[in-house]
Parts: sequence; C-alpha cells; structure tokens
Amino acid sequence: MAGKSASGYEYGKLYRSEDKVYPREVKGRFATLRRLAMFVLLGAFYAGPWLTWGGRQAILFDLPARKFYIFGMTLWPQDFIYLALLLIILAVSLFFFTAIAGRLWCGYACPQTVWTEAFTWIERAIEGDRSKRIKLDKAPWRFDKIRKKTLKQLCWVALALFTGFSFVGYFTPVRTLASELVNFDANAWTVFWLLFYAFATYGNAGFMREQVCKYMCPYARFQGAMFDRDTLIITYDVERGEPRGSRRRGSDARAQGLGDCVDCTMCVQVCPTGIDIREGLQYECIACAACIDACDTVMDKVGSPRGLIRYSTERALQHKSYRLMRPRTLVYSGILALLLATMVASMALRKPAIMDVIRDRNTLYRDVGRQGIENSFTIRIINKQNEDREYMLRVSGLDGIQLRTDAQIAVAGESVVTVPVSVTVPHDNAAGGNTISFELQSIDGSDIKVVEESRFRGPAESY
Repeated sequence: MAGKSASGYEYGKLYRSEDKVYPREVKGRFATLRRLAMFVLLGAFYAGPWLTWGGRQAILFDLPARKFYIFGMTLWPQDFIYLALLLIILAVSLFFFTAIAGRLWCGYACPQTVWTEAFTWIERAIEGDRSKRIKLDKAPWRFDKIRKKTLKQLCWVALALFTGFSFVGYFTPVRTLASELVNFDANAWTVFWLLFYAFATYGNAGFMREQVCKYMCPYARFQGAMFDRDTLIITYDVERGEPRGSRRRGSDARAQGLGDCVDCTMCVQVCPTGIDIREGLQYECIACAACIDACDTVMDKVGSPRGLIRYSTERALQHKSYRLMRPRTLVYSGILALLLATMVASMALRKPAIMDVIRDRNTLYRDVGRQGIENSFTIRIINKQNEDREYMLRVSGLDGIQLRTDAQIAVAGESVVTVPVSVTVPHDNAAGGNTISFELQSIDGSDIKVVEESRFRGPAESY
C-alpha cells in the first residue's frame, strides 16, 4: 500500500510522472536564429525529394537497385566506404564543436529540437500563450476546449504525415509515391514506413518533447566528457546575480544588498526542458539560449546591463582568458582535417568504372587441342557514369595468351554487364598457376582504363 514520508514523498510508486512543461514564447536574437534554423532545415528537408537534377530526382536512395543518387553523382555498394567516412566525419565534427561551443547542435539543428519547435508553434497559434494553455488544460471539457484541442491534433497529424511522406520520398521516387497514394496504389511496406515515421514525429515532437532530450538521447549523458573549462556554455553569473530578490524599478539593488537577478523566473518559464539555469550547468540544458533572451529583456526593463545569463566559459567566469587552441580542439581539428582531405581525395580519384574478374570454379582448366589450355572467367563491368560507354577488353601476362570471345563490350549508363570470357594459352606456357591481367579500356574517347589481375590455371607440367 502506498504511504507518505514526513517530507511528502509517496512510497509504493515505481516512478514519478513528469509535470508538463509550458514554455513561454520569447523574443530576441537567439530566438530569431533558432526560428531561422527551423525554417531553413525544415524547408530543405521537405523540398529535398522534389528537387531534380539531370532529369531525375536529385536525392534518391534507391535501396532495391542498390544505388544512391546525390545531385548527379551515383554511389554503388562498392562506394559505401564513403558513407562510413561521412558518418565518422559527422561524429568527429560533433565532438569538435561540442568541445568549442557546447550543445549548439541540440539547441539549433537537432531534429528533435526543430520539429518540437514547429509543433510548439502550432500549439501556441491555436491555444494561445503559456498562461492560456495552462488555463485551457485545467478547464473542463467544453466546446471551446474540444474545438481547440481537436484542431491542434489535426494540424499535428497533418504535419506528421507530411513528414513521413517526405522521408519515404527520399527512398522511393516522390512523384511516383504521391501518385500511388492518391490512387490508393501504394504497397503495404511503403504505407507502413510512412505511418511509422509520421507516428514517430507525432509522438516525439507532440508529446514526449523534452523527455526525449532528458531520458532517451545518449548525447545528453556523455556530453560532459567533451566539456572542459574553455567550452562555451550557457551559464548564470552567480557573482553578479546573487543574492537574488525583487526590487522597485530604478532602485539601487546593491544598496539593498541584492544582486542583479530579480527572481522573476522568466528564465525558467521559457526553458523548453523546464530547468532553472541558475542552479548551474545541467545535462537537461539543450543550449537553446531562450533563457538568455528572456533575461536580457528583463535586464533592459530594470535598467541593468545584459549578460546576467550568457554564453561563457568556466575560465571566463573566474576572470581568466579564453583558450581556443588547446590539446582537445587541436586533436579534433587535426583528425577532422585528415578525414575531410581523405574524403575529398577519394571522391576525386573515384573510378568511373569497375571491373570484377570471377574465375570459373567448376572447371580448373580445359585442353582445347591446338589452341592450348583454356580457362573460363566471368567479367562483370559496372558503368558508374550516366553516359553509355564502349570498352575494349584485353588480356596479358603470358606469351601467346588470347581471348576467345568478343573483346568489345557496350555498357549502358549506370548499369552492370556480365560477360563470360574464355582465355587460352599455348601448352608450353600454361603450366601451373600464373598471374594474368585483364585490361578494360574505353574506346569512345573518355580515357577510362581499369586493370584487374587473376590467376590462369594449367596442368602441373608443360607439354
């Protein structure tokens, strides 16, 4: 049976339900930057699938065909090393920028932050500001409350469904997807993933919100390991602000023994995660800077200088100089520069064609009389470019080696051609196992050349 302690804590419950956070709308330079980031990022996400490049969808991850189309560049399964490099670069970039400027990613660019900002904007437009939303939630279920709540949910669902549609549009041609949905022709898996991502957006941005940042996001837990005394964080100037307390406008706070903080709690009311920044740095803080805008507005009204809550560092609060170049940032920047250089060089040297040589494993070799010893191979040619290509196949490595099949091969743009090839070597030169080279040379003026080695097998001894 549940009971209560002297402090009012209720025993017998497994967890305490979280109080709903009602962030107050705030205006200021950081709020403007945050909204600008929201419009730019959401605009890019929703417009991305509709962009065309060379008569085709500019960004399309065609998983069934195992091709990624990114603004005229086609990536094949053999190019997935670039995806690994990109993920490593993004991870190191996160470490680098976190060491310098804290959780800028969380405050301005994280999908959870961006979509929560959009859902909150819809909620505020329909239900009103913070006080009206609190009052509406406490009010009984009457027509006005039902109307506003229903309209809000319909808008949320519409935005979530459009988000799911846009996401799936990166993996299925978006115009085809739209046509199939309108005509009720979409397959079950397409509809499933659309609804799945719509539900994830609706739940995370509409209901869970700060709970995702506080309890589900791993970054909130290990960010402290990337901070040091020179990391730029949002902080409350205790030395200047304490002791806090209310006072009349224009009165001398110092003469009353008070600091600059008027204890208005505006910094708490605007916080999307519901924390009090005056209690020090907390892992729940997503560095959105809403508290800075709110505090600066209050300081302007009471006639005190701005910056009671500001971006600063631990060293700066102790009146010490800021150090940008330090071992942590130097190591991160060095690794990041090396990875970027590797990525750019690899992309620049990327081969426009790939040739795989597969030896016939069923028959080691065949004696074809006067022609000598024959080996069979399968040549697979991948043309990564958009244009059709014609190639000449040659073989070398042994005296008298010859191709017994047509050496001229045509390959359409962005396609794969598999060609069976027979290679013969005179009896005198075919003994044992020898290395031979297949050379693929373009004959259409594109100057493409690919060379691959293989093994030619013959009898243990020459004839």
